[in-house]
Amino acid sequence: VRAARLLSALAVALIVAASAAGLFGGVYEDDESVVAMLRGYDLIALVVVAPVLGVSLLPSVRTRPRAQLLWLGMLAYIVYTYALYLFGTQYNSVLMLHVAVFTVSVYALALALAHLDVAGLARRFSDRTPVRTVSAILALLAVAIGTMWVAASIRFAATGELPEETSKLVVPFVMTRLANVLDLSLLVPAYLIAAVLLWRRKPWGYTLAMILLVAGVVHQVGYM
Repeated sequence: VRAARLLSALAVALIVAASAAGLFGGVYEDDESVVAMLRGYDLIALVVVAPVLGVSLLPSVRTRPRAQLLWLGMLAYIVYTYALYLFGTQYNSVLMLHVAVFTVSVYALALALAHLDVAGLARRFSDRTPVRTVSAILALLAVAIGTMWVAASIRFAATGELPEETSKLVVPFVMTRLANVLDLSLLVPAYLIAAVLLWRRKPWGYTLAMILLVAGVVHQVGYM
């Protein structure tokens, strides 16, 4: 856990540096729409992700259940978002910063989850927690996202043309394709697993659901 916290603290510093460079340094070499998207993510990382992650690591609060779930949710958000930076953009002068953020966050998340008191966190939720409602929302998200991307891929395989819904997005298809891959390989399975475990009131269900919901809220802010 100590190693996970140290890596997370390093991630905070790296995020601040990378986001500031992205916002004020003119470092991106991509299409105008992609640059606008990345700068939007940089803004959220600078004013939301880094501060929340930093506060969740403070000695006075880091052992509290809410702080732990915020910590893990922020790390999950960082891993997904910085995968977009790494694999969906042109070569740029902050590539190594993005690699560093992604790498330390992946290992921080893995170490934190491996040593997390999942059963203890689950016991902090009361019997009135609406687990069935949250489970249904997670399952609905998984089905909706999965259906959208699978249908788009099948249509493209059958016709050889970009699906109409995809071509109307403001970013190039290569970025849309990366989101497709990340969602189908990471988000959709995670939503389904969390939905099933939470429906059955398993300890991991509470933890996974909270991590995904925290990360998901930040994603929505980033989209806006």
